[in-house]
Amino acid sequence: MIDRSKLSNSFEFVVTAGARARQLMAGSVPRVIVGGHKKTTVAQQEVVTKVVEKIEEKKSGN
Repeated sequence: MIDRSKLSNSFEFVVTAGARARQLMAGSVPRVIVGGHKKTTVAQQEVVTKVVEKIEEKKSGN
């Protein structure tokens, strides 16, 4: 089980891990040791260990 107690924003964690899980299911290479875990768990591990982080969108002023 993933320990999310040290995360500042649970919503951001869920959104980021979900996006990463979709990338893994589409064929992206995992950045942590997979073992026998499902892609959703691998995505969560990547986000918790900060191997994968959310990218902020740049807002244009025009």
